[in-house]
Amino acid sequence: MVDIKDLQAIVKALDKMGRLVRVKSEVDPAYDLAGIAARFEGGPRAVLFENVKGYDEPVLTGLYWSRELLGALLGKAEDALPGYVQDCISNWQKQPRDPVSVTKAPVMQVTENRVDLTKLPIPTHALDDGGPYFDAGVVIAHDPETGVRNASIQRFMVVDQDTLTINIDAGRHLELYLEKAAKRAETLKFSLNLGVGPGLHFAAATPAEAAPADADELGIASEFHGAPLELIDGTVLPVECVAHAMWSLECQIAPGVVADEGPFAEVTGYYAKRAPRPVVHVRAVHRRRNPIFHTIISGKEVFNSVGLLGEANVLALLQKQVPGVRDVYFSHGGAGFYHAVVQIAQVRAGWAKQALMAAFAAFPPLKMVTVVDDDVDIRNPSDVEWAMATRLDAKSGILTIDQVFGHGLNPSFPDYLGAKVGFDATRPFPHTREYDRAKMKEMGLDGLDIQVPEIAAKAKRPRRKAAAKKARGKAKK
Repeated sequence: MVDIKDLQAIVKALDKMGRLVRVKSEVDPAYDLAGIAARFEGGPRAVLFENVKGYDEPVLTGLYWSRELLGALLGKAEDALPGYVQDCISNWQKQPRDPVSVTKAPVMQVTENRVDLTKLPIPTHALDDGGPYFDAGVVIAHDPETGVRNASIQRFMVVDQDTLTINIDAGRHLELYLEKAAKRAETLKFSLNLGVGPGLHFAAATPAEAAPADADELGIASEFHGAPLELIDGTVLPVECVAHAMWSLECQIAPGVVADEGPFAEVTGYYAKRAPRPVVHVRAVHRRRNPIFHTIISGKEVFNSVGLLGEANVLALLQKQVPGVRDVYFSHGGAGFYHAVVQIAQVRAGWAKQALMAAFAAFPPLKMVTVVDDDVDIRNPSDVEWAMATRLDAKSGILTIDQVFGHGLNPSFPDYLGAKVGFDATRPFPHTREYDRAKMKEMGLDGLDIQVPEIAAKAKRPRRKAAAKKARGKAKK
């Protein structure tokens, strides 16, 4: 059993499984590191950069970019991950398991004499990014009025040695906390925890529909860990740091103070625009003696880490509201959490459209929902497209909703408002034989005399210069 609360234990386990690529050559953290990592994106192995130019600490990426990899780490089958995630969240909802406070922790092995963020191997990913970014850290903050804890993942751009700027998505609990702090004329204090495991990341990415504002989300991490999450008090600010993180930064935001943040290559495949956003002052830096820095490449890593939580939440809510719903998948082509494909075994006319509307309500970032029958493989884009091409009624099967709240990172939702679309790609109910899929007899190949030849390599075409020279030689003759 892998100790998933500890990134060092995770790296050792991945290495033992043969699921860790080690890059031993010196690599520049500005652009080169992300460029090399992109060559492995989506594969079955994470990547550890052991020789980062200018730094002693290694950098890990790719922990979430493959469900095969994540399943191996968690000891679960790839297709069982959404159900496992939902079970953990459901268990937490029924019987919360609170974190515990400790007085000694690995993250407190070293406290820097002065804050200097340039000492951390923080990568710059895309060519037009505004600078180095923390993009895999977990924020732990308290509601200024109620004291309830919240975990979230935000992006932070490094401005100088002790200053960051933060992007906070609209509607997030952290935005609410900042508004409350402003009304109380207080700074918002929090810890930024770097190098944590999947349990805490899943807790931070749990949709608000599953973890309301009055609930302590850190208990979700405890559920994944199988033991209470351990926290330790900060030394400068009244914040709580994750005991087994690689680094923990004590931070505060003065409401109303802003500076330019961005651009940043986001999960959508586009750059988030440069704009004035809250300024963060880092007051203390704690770390382990030999920490591993963790960064997430925007793309498939986010598709899986956030998409899994979205799938689990939508599936749980739909199965309570719509009879016959079997499965939900957030497609990678939909940027991980903008397109949900819902599989349903129809039991009554009209329930497919009911599933469309329920899915949008269950997960507001969704822009598209496609509902298909239970004979369609929702994780196969070609199968889903086949259902749309042969079963979708273009007159009655398309539902559009104008001027509705969406996700601010999606450029088609300026100011968080835009249009959403649902596709009912199911058979008419009750369905008739013309909608039955053609099937072949299932056959095994054992015991059959079958010869499978090697495909001959293609003959190389002559180079143009050589061919022209040969032609000129013939002309002279």
